[in-house]
Amino acid sequence: MLLIKLKEVMRDFRRRTGERMTMEILAEKTGLSRATIESLASRQSYNARLSTIEKICLVLGCQPGELLALADSEAQSNGN
Repeated sequence: MLLIKLKEVMRDFRRRTGERMTMEILAEKTGLSRATIESLASRQSYNARLSTIEKICLVLGCQPGELLALADSEAQSNGN
């Protein structure tokens, strides 16, 4: 399963730039709804579109690989 590390990338953005980035500001800058941003940050099973990932990466100045992580499939299968 792919995990979206939005909160971590938002923290890294602030450390790098000194600019405060909230979910509301990110929603405004990306043109995405705040509900979408909040879902990406909190729901593990949220199925994001590639265009959504692209918009977030462009605003936060990151690469998709920094925003996404592959969960350990063995740990996932043991949890089912």
